[in-house]
Amino acid sequence: MAFDEKVLENKLIEAGNKLADPPSSVDELLKLLTRVEGFLSMVEQEPKPSMQAALSPSLKALVADKLLRHSDPDVKVAVASCIIEITRISAPEVPYDDDQMKEIFQLVVSSFEKLHDKSSRTYVKRKAILQTVAKVRSCLVMLDLECDALILEMFQHFLK
Repeated sequence: MAFDEKVLENKLIEAGNKLADPPSSVDELLKLLTRVEGFLSMVEQEPKPSMQAALSPSLKALVADKLLRHSDPDVKVAVASCIIEITRISAPEVPYDDDQMKEIFQLVVSSFEKLHDKSSRTYVKRKAILQTVAKVRSCLVMLDLECDALILEMFQHFLK
């Protein structure tokens, strides 16, 4: 189902605002993150200023401790999936400062830990994260940020 751009902007603002005060239920949070990811996947690179403004609530909420450091492993993968969509949208620029990007890359690399488990309920998301990382060449940013240990860890996950 295709949204017109204004409807998509409104949906992004609404969902991003909900992420700022996320539901305490893991299942509800996963549903919300899946919706946000779906909306983000509809946004093209180099969005118009109005779309950039609509992305702002999600951009901020996803790096808040409540989400970025959530204890549930499935939520972590869902957050990584949303953030990697934001990096796709903003590429070749990075959407966050260097320290935030390092923490984001730690989350992204940790999402590859169980990439070998095809029966996992998050396998499809983990695979999509990997595809987006490859497509937007996030590894180059990791190298620029001198995340050598993370790159090594990432390849160790791939070789499992």
